[in-house]
Amino acid sequence: QAGTPIQKVKFKRETLLQFFERAEPAIIGIEACPGCPWLARKLIDLGHDVRIIPAQYVKPYVKTNKNDIIDAEAIAEAATRPTMRFVQIKSEDQSDSQALHRVRERLIAQRTRLVCQMRAFCLEYGVAIRQGIGVFKADLPGAVSKQQNDLTPAMRQLLTDLYQDFERLNERIKTVTDQIEAAYAKDEVAKRLMTIPGIGPLGASAIIAASVMANSSRKRGNAYIRKLLIHGARSCALHLNRERDRLGAWLDRLEARMHRNKVAVALANKLARVAWVILNRPGTLYTRHDPRFS
Repeated sequence: QAGTPIQKVKFKRETLLQFFERAEPAIIGIEACPGCPWLARKLIDLGHDVRIIPAQYVKPYVKTNKNDIIDAEAIAEAATRPTMRFVQIKSEDQSDSQALHRVRERLIAQRTRLVCQMRAFCLEYGVAIRQGIGVFKADLPGAVSKQQNDLTPAMRQLLTDLYQDFERLNERIKTVTDQIEAAYAKDEVAKRLMTIPGIGPLGASAIIAASVMANSSRKRGNAYIRKLLIHGARSCALHLNRERDRLGAWLDRLEARMHRNKVAVALANKLARVAWVILNRPGTLYTRHDPRFS
């Protein structure tokens, strides 16, 4: 209560939980890091109040040069601030789903790099391949098999091998995508999120896994969720039946005065707010409100 340390102890990984098994229930501050959700769940099971703090919120409390003891003091002080913002503790299911999303994102990045490399190899021999994964799959096999172009036998063989890598990546991406969708196929919250235009199984599962909107104090969100929402908004702007959805007139007014990219971002922002409501109000669904019957 006086703001001075009562006890200073150094732990090894093997002794940390043993100490807290014997300790009286207490507030435990942890700086956010990859292992903190697991440790937080263990400490909560032991009866403690665990508060995970983003690293940028701990930094103002660090005095002089940074070391473990000074960091621990800063975390302890930050954890007791009445206006401090804490990270929501992920469940094991959330961690599993988030890991799948990250693996899928890495595989997609690898596929993009591979496609760019193959297109560049073809251009060096005067063979132009159109941009986009769909047309690439259609164009490259034909370019490799066409004997009239200037590709050398060695380059044809290399492109054939690289295309096999491309197909394996596609299969792996599909497998991971199916795993993500299957994990949330029967989830009640995911089903309600998918009533929102532009949010499908991937977007719904990512929002639930990250819980970036369930905690109202974390308004900045994260880049991956933002990307999925913007992609979903672009699809929604293209395919939404504007005559039968209340968003239609709003989109028409925006498009009359804004570039389509700004419209997509504005729509993504609106979809994010709708998703926040659905996450925080059990049983809530997105209702289209057909303007013709308003």
